[in-house]
Amino acid sequence: PLRKIETVRNFVRQQYGVWAILFGAKPLDEEAVKTHSVGTYDCTLCGRCSVVCPVHIDTRALWISMRETLVEQGVYPEPLDHLREMVTTRYNISGDDNAERLIWSQNLPEVPEGVKGKEQAEVVYFVGCVGSFYPQSYGIPQSMVEIMEHAGVDYTVLGEEERCCGFPLIIAGMGDEAVEVIRHNVEAVRKTGARYLVASCPSCYHTWKHEYPHILGEELGFEVLHSTELIDGLISEGRLHFKSMRGEIVTYHDPCDLGRTSGVYEPPRDVITSVPGIEFVEMRDHHEYSLCCGGGGDVEMADKALSAAVADRRISQAKETQAKYLLSACQQCTRTLAGAARRNKVRVRVMDVTQFVARQLE
Repeated sequence: PLRKIETVRNFVRQQYGVWAILFGAKPLDEEAVKTHSVGTYDCTLCGRCSVVCPVHIDTRALWISMRETLVEQGVYPEPLDHLREMVTTRYNISGDDNAERLIWSQNLPEVPEGVKGKEQAEVVYFVGCVGSFYPQSYGIPQSMVEIMEHAGVDYTVLGEEERCCGFPLIIAGMGDEAVEVIRHNVEAVRKTGARYLVASCPSCYHTWKHEYPHILGEELGFEVLHSTELIDGLISEGRLHFKSMRGEIVTYHDPCDLGRTSGVYEPPRDVITSVPGIEFVEMRDHHEYSLCCGGGGDVEMADKALSAAVADRRISQAKETQAKYLLSACQQCTRTLAGAARRNKVRVRVMDVTQFVARQLE
């Protein structure tokens, strides 16, 4: 990201360079501060630049660190104040009443005991804010419940006791504000005696698995799995079987927080290719080189046009595969890519892996 780095370099020179040390830092005018702030938040934090960096700089960590500095100085996009208020007072990113976290379950034919909220269970399914409150994504937790019921998984959900995982605040540079919701979530899961915490949102998954132990300075006491890892295990145990498809082409988009950031590449592919009769075709850029969907890094709050442009680029690669189904393993990715497909009139069905699997259950 040469343009962004040049902005940072100029900022550092003015404040901490040799001339600044000898003669005092040059006062920053409002325009310079705004330029630096916008440049820092105009990034999806997808991490792809780290993959191709010849000196292996962790640009994602660098950008989050810079955002933390800007927050300390009070220089950041105004919409983030609203985000902080929603997460710390409403406990979700949408600002809805957190008691409504199970609204997605209303369309289930019958509400299972696990969704009603068992006090003790082997698995806690962490639905996440997007799956809980955004109607376009309701199908993902609904499908996940159908799969777990079909396989006889002993599970429960937290309902209104579930709070935002804290990921949006962490990547905004406001990680300190997320500690309260993090502690609450961990204690809520521990009370169930669960051995596993399963998340279908890659951002929730990454935060639980990698950020929570680091922030709390302690082991969680249970294993964190992505939904595709759980499903892959159920298939291996012979607890899930699928109807055959008739040669439809299927492609897969790697979510950044599941792939590059967390290293989970094969479980989603193993699940997809377990469905007999499909033709699986990779996009031009895949695995660690996968392009971003445009929906990460809080960038939609800072620059919606940039987010859309990134999504449009990715959907063009999906079009090249001539796939009938474009699958991902992320609520945000399916939302942004579905929007890009509509804008660009690309005839492809965008859905989550869990939705695809639930349709084919035998």
